[in-house]
Amino acid sequence: MAEVVLDASAVLAALKGEPGAEAVEAVVGRALLGAVNLAEVVGKLTDFGLDEVQAQSAVAALGCEIVAFDADLAVRTGLLRRLTHRQGLSLGDRACLALAEREGLEALTTDRAWSQLNVPIDIRVLR
Repeated sequence: MAEVVLDASAVLAALKGEPGAEAVEAVVGRALLGAVNLAEVVGKLTDFGLDEVQAQSAVAALGCEIVAFDADLAVRTGLLRRLTHRQGLSLGDRACLALAEREGLEALTTDRAWSQLNVPIDIRVLR
């Protein structure tokens, strides 16, 4: 049973051993990761020099359930733009929030801008 939704920044913190990693590691087996955020993570990992197989292996090792970005999530993500544009949230950020909202779960991130949001979604900023 999933307990949280991970933002790409939270996953990267865990993979790189950055502050906040411990909180992510404590829940990864009970966490959801949206496909849009998976794309962000893989992109960043390849920026760091990992190849496709290494990037996929790193994410798979976390044990998160990957959730497809479907039409419902796309609409929810779009609707969040109005509520988040002042904080500069990206499409990936909003996709994470939309998944958390739909599933009724807390979203974990390292992005401090999320603490300024006025949305009906539980958010935990890890650093």
